[in-house]
Amino acid sequence: MSLIRPFRGLRPTAGNAAAVAAPPYDVLSSEEARTAAFGKPWSFLHISKPEIDLPAGINVCSPAVYAKAVENLNKMIAAGILARDAQDCYYAYRLVMGGHTQTGLVAAASVAAYDANRIKKHEFTRPDKEDDRVRQIEALNAQTGPVLLAYPSQPAADQLLAQASAGTPDADVTAPDGIRHTIWAVRDAALIDSITAAFDAMPALYIADGHHRSAAASRVAAARRQPGSEQASYYFLAVIFPHRQMKIMDYNRVVKDLNGLTAEQFLDRLGKSFLVSPACDAVKPSCPGEIGLYLPGRWYRLNIDPKLFVKDPVENLDVSLLSAHVLAPLLGIADLRRDKRIDFVGGIRGLPELEKRVDSGEMAVAFAMYATRMENLMAVADSDQVMPPKSTWFEPKLADGLVSHVID
Repeated sequence: MSLIRPFRGLRPTAGNAAAVAAPPYDVLSSEEARTAAFGKPWSFLHISKPEIDLPAGINVCSPAVYAKAVENLNKMIAAGILARDAQDCYYAYRLVMGGHTQTGLVAAASVAAYDANRIKKHEFTRPDKEDDRVRQIEALNAQTGPVLLAYPSQPAADQLLAQASAGTPDADVTAPDGIRHTIWAVRDAALIDSITAAFDAMPALYIADGHHRSAAASRVAAARRQPGSEQASYYFLAVIFPHRQMKIMDYNRVVKDLNGLTAEQFLDRLGKSFLVSPACDAVKPSCPGEIGLYLPGRWYRLNIDPKLFVKDPVENLDVSLLSAHVLAPLLGIADLRRDKRIDFVGGIRGLPELEKRVDSGEMAVAFAMYATRMENLMAVADSDQVMPPKSTWFEPKLADGLVSHVID
């Protein structure tokens, strides 16, 4: 099987992309989705978050929820809002957020390559979340939430994407958050073959976001597998960007208390592993090994003792060093997944959000982290290890609804 292949995308028909495009299903709560979709009958949220069309408080994993998604999808197809392309295509997908631009490829990625770790993972998955995605895919007979992948940037593939994204786009939508989403369908057979060959030559792709979606696709493929056949269910919906264009923002930490320490005691103990310097302004780390620390009304700059850096690609991450030398030994937080005393703040919210959480008294201390780099993520995946929880926050986010992959 090819690493990727073109497919007949299910897409908004001409003039309907803006009405359909929606935030990813997993960035909004049910109530937020209900509000966002109010007065928007064709919003893809009616498919990705169908509980918004059912009584408030319903279990989002109820069979009625998946049935409602099917009903809403069929309604949008019957109304001519969504339609499948007549031929197999790739799709160029450009995201623009302020001065940042990234251009990638919408493709069907091989489940066999995922199972063989040629499409590499860096996170553990939760069975309940996998189960939800399996039920959603099986109910819709389609994958509607794309997996975000990265390929190691190379001039040949980059040039093919530039060629694919030239000319008049098929869809061009600026979302309410100001992110611009532009789609070009790639129908030229020669260009399609060149893209397939360029990606087949790559040793690996890397999952950036969407571990539960890809794991669910693998389970669906296994359940539907028929020896000797190549079915649409053996591939999963993905958008693949060159790694140098991808933007990882900081993923910051806030903690409810100082584990019985006073602020002075806490700062003193930090001095055993860090150079601690008071700062006049908010500290946004500018390099690996630097952390911003906020206590009520005061910022500090922490610089990690160089002797603490190690060669292991996981243990050498700033988020790992913070856990090993601050969160666990000083604040008593050993399990980032389950400890209720810690919370995580995506960098898109900015440093003022950290100040707000601490100054309000909700939290006692905040840590502003240097953003994990794509090279870090790829090194972890190449070593067959996993990233610590909440290590990466990718922006801009892909939109749901602009291209879906039917697997019948």
